[in-house]
Amino acid sequence: MDEDFNPKTPDREGVRYLSYGASVDPPLWSAFYQSHRILKREEGPNDGLVSVESSKWGDYKGTLVNVSHLDLINWTNRLRWLVWEMTGNKRNFNAIAFYLDIGDMLAKEGL
Repeated sequence: MDEDFNPKTPDREGVRYLSYGASVDPPLWSAFYQSHRILKREEGPNDGLVSVESSKWGDYKGTLVNVSHLDLINWTNRLRWLVWEMTGNKRNFNAIAFYLDIGDMLAKEGL
């Protein structure tokens, strides 16, 4: 990325760039277990598909902890959450609320 994509894709003047990262330690049965292991070895903490380090662009707002790539795109297994909630557990991340908060933050900044 640093040697090929980034030099060919410069920031555009007048555009404000904000970014977030995410990290998770997936269980053995996760679809992201192997990719997470490889990324962790090569680039450190990651969400199963994207490393925290490579997610940093522009104004880095922070790292979401215990959040997977599927959580970020709101594609978490609904059955898993239903079972969790039935057993008294609570979600640790709500993608819709997260993106609404970002929209609210941008609106308050006049963007």
